[in-house]
Amino acid sequence: MRLTCMFSFILLFGAAGLVVFIHLQDPEEIVHQQTPGIKYNMGFQQPKKDCVSSNNQDRRLSKNTAEGAAAVKRSDSSHLPENVPTKLQSTDRRQSSIMFVMKDQQKGDEINSVRLHKRRRRFIIKKSPILISMNSSILNLPTLKSEDRNNDKWKNLYQIQRERKRIMRETCSKYKSNNRRIITPYHVSRIFVEDKYRVLYCEVPKAGCSNWKRVLMVLNGLASSTKDIQHNTVHYGNYLKRLDGFDHKGIYHRLNTYTKMLFIREPFEKLVSAFRDKFEHPNNYYHPVFGKAIISRYRVNATKEALRTGSGVKFKEFIQYLLDVHRPVGMDIHWDHVNRLCSPCLIDYDFVGKFESMEEDANFFLHLIGAPQNLTFPKFKDRHSNEERTTTKITQQYFAQLSPSQRQRSYDFYYMDYLMFNYSKPFEDLY
Repeated sequence: MRLTCMFSFILLFGAAGLVVFIHLQDPEEIVHQQTPGIKYNMGFQQPKKDCVSSNNQDRRLSKNTAEGAAAVKRSDSSHLPENVPTKLQSTDRRQSSIMFVMKDQQKGDEINSVRLHKRRRRFIIKKSPILISMNSSILNLPTLKSEDRNNDKWKNLYQIQRERKRIMRETCSKYKSNNRRIITPYHVSRIFVEDKYRVLYCEVPKAGCSNWKRVLMVLNGLASSTKDIQHNTVHYGNYLKRLDGFDHKGIYHRLNTYTKMLFIREPFEKLVSAFRDKFEHPNNYYHPVFGKAIISRYRVNATKEALRTGSGVKFKEFIQYLLDVHRPVGMDIHWDHVNRLCSPCLIDYDFVGKFESMEEDANFFLHLIGAPQNLTFPKFKDRHSNEERTTTKITQQYFAQLSPSQRQRSYDFYYMDYLMFNYSKPFEDLY
């Protein structure tokens, strides 16, 4: 009798637990998992003011990582307006509401092709999902003019662009998030607008951004030559408009009708360039804000002078700060991921240029948008003009100061940028 009662009690307890478990599940998540390919229509909600709109670059840098994450989380509550006008080049995009399709998980052989050899890297990618493009197109790259179609140079550059977009699109698809994400002012806060030639440029620091701003100012009629524009005018003059300064209608109109472009750079080379610029030269912002915190945390027996000024940060100390999940001071746009700066999986960029082929790519882009023939991309070095540019050789010299483990962790940190923009491993011992 006692055994029967005990058995009945166990059954009742198990059934009650199952009921509670089912009750606590989010029905939306259950449907989402069981019905891949479902289309979602977005409603409208006024966005929160969750991002700084100041054009002063250095003052935008002190946002710490936690605040940035909170801003993203808050901005996710915003929704797309159902009545946004969408002048699109393909008829498939002429619809009254923005929809996107959650695709099935990629096949096993695709996953194996870029198998992640380290548990930590798998964790990073899983916990930092890539956003899904919501203003996507087959290829919005401006078409070649009829007289250019027989020009082997232009045809070759055009095919390079198609391939870069294909790799970027496939990477986004493979590592996409299953969460619904929408474009908010936060995501476009680094995009500059040139209305005359209908250009959107996402600023990636240390990848020619100063000279690109000069070009945009000339296109806009603010200057007759790029040589006439000083550094402070470029960065602190407030002459260029940012996309987050427009209302929802203005943002989506430009995203869907303007030519969107960004220029990127080999991640390690970009990192060393930023370190040399900000920590090896006098700087009244980066030394007291970042330098003092880095020296205080990572230098043993630091002198009072170093703690007071923040000058003299070593590259190894800088890498310790970069890889520390509990950084004493937040991230900075000069060494942040391109994925966070420009959201290339959320915003479908039409043109992807590379710093390594800057002159060729930049002048090809200017040719495509019909810019004046006398306007070419400037070659001069914006700051520290007497100093040699950061090259692959210089980059390797800096990373030689690190242990193999630190080099590997640095590569893991920028892994998605290496993958998305098809850069090869900078060191043979990396995996």
